[in-house]
Amino acid sequence: MTKEYQIRVLPVVAASENAIKRYLAEEQGIDQRTINSVRVLKKSIDARQRTIFVNLKIRVYINEVPQDDEYEHTEYQNVEGRPQVVVVGEGPGGLFASLRLIELGLRPVVLERGKDVRERKMDLAQITKTQKVDPESNYCFGEGGAGAYSDGKLYTRSKKRGNVNKILNVFCQHGASTSILADAHPHIGTDKLPQVIESMRNTIIRCGGEVHFQTKMTRLLLEGDKAVGVEAVDLQTGAEKTFRGPVIMATGHSARDVYRYLAEAKIEIEAKGIAVGVRLEHPSQLIDQIQYHSRNGRGKYLPAAEKEEEKQEDNTQAVQVELSQEDKQNVARIAHKLQPIAQMMQAECQQQLQALSPEHIGEQEDKKIRAYIQAVFDDLGNMLGELRNILSE
Repeated sequence: MTKEYQIRVLPVVAASENAIKRYLAEEQGIDQRTINSVRVLKKSIDARQRTIFVNLKIRVYINEVPQDDEYEHTEYQNVEGRPQVVVVGEGPGGLFASLRLIELGLRPVVLERGKDVRERKMDLAQITKTQKVDPESNYCFGEGGAGAYSDGKLYTRSKKRGNVNKILNVFCQHGASTSILADAHPHIGTDKLPQVIESMRNTIIRCGGEVHFQTKMTRLLLEGDKAVGVEAVDLQTGAEKTFRGPVIMATGHSARDVYRYLAEAKIEIEAKGIAVGVRLEHPSQLIDQIQYHSRNGRGKYLPAAEKEEEKQEDNTQAVQVELSQEDKQNVARIAHKLQPIAQMMQAECQQQLQALSPEHIGEQEDKKIRAYIQAVFDDLGNMLGELRNILSE
C-alpha cells in the first residue's frame, strides 16, 4: 500500500529517511516497522521565520517495496532509415530537439561547430593556463552549449511554455540525480552535467541519429522560401559537406556569424525580448546567515542558501502601486478560502497561500505578496487548463 502526505518538519528530520519514518509513526499513527520506504516527491525550505522548516510531499510505501522508478521513462525508438532533420547546434536546444525528433519517428543529424563535452574541457583549461582561446571550442561553443561549464545557471518557475517536469525526467533518465525532481530549485551540478550530456548524445546515436563535431554550418540550402538542408565545413580537414532535410537552428545567441549570414541572405529573423540582470557576489556564509537568520549560517542539515532578487522578465518597466490595507484583507480572505481547495488538489501553491493567509499576510512586503499571488494564479491556472483540455478531447 502507498500513501502520500504533505508534512512540515525541522531540517534535522527532513535530512534522514529514518527520521521521517519516526515522524510518520508519531504523527500519523503508522507502525514504523511496516514502512519499507519513503520517497520525497517535492521539497522546499521555508526560511521566512527564525525557526526554519522544510515542506515535504512524500510517498510512503507500507508493507511493500517500491517497484516503480523514481522518474518517468521516455521511450526512444530506432529511427534508422527514417526521414532526417538537420539540427544546427548541440546545446540544450539542439539536444532536446534531437530527442524529441526521435520520439516523433524522425532521424536527427546534429552539427556542432565545437568539440565534444570532454575534449572541450581541455580547451577551457588552456584559456586559464595560457590565455589561448580556440574560437570554435570555448565557453560559448561546444557540446552542451554555453551553460555546460559556466557558473550561474538559471532556474525558472514559468509554466507559459509547458511543464518542466518532462525535461527534468529526461535529465534523470540520462544520469542526473533524481533529487532534481523534488527540489524547488533543481540543480544538476557542473561536475555531473558533462556525463548527462554525453549520455544524451549516446541516446541520439544509439537510436540511429548522427552527431558531427567540429562541423560548422556555412549556409542554408533554399528552395524558394523553404530550407531543404545546409552546407557545412569540416573544421579539421576543411572539406565541404552537404546535409539534406528540414533544418532546426539551435545555434544559441553567441553564434553572431550565423545571424549576420541570415541577415545578409534576407532570411526573416524575429528579435525576442531580453532581460538584463546584475550579478552581485557575496560570501556564501553571509548569504546563509541572512537567509537562515543565524550567525552559524546553514548548519549541518540545510543546503547553501539562494539569495532571491526581483527579476524583470522583459525589457519594460512596471510601476507598482502600494497595496492598501483593504487590498491585503481581500487577498487574505480569498487565500483563506483557497487553502482547503489547494490542499485537496495537492497544489504546489499551498506554501504561498499560507503566506497570504490572515495570520501571515501582515508579515509580508508588498513585492512578496504580489509574487505569491502570481504563483497561486499560475499554479491553479495550469490545473484549470488541464481540466479544460480533458473536456475538449
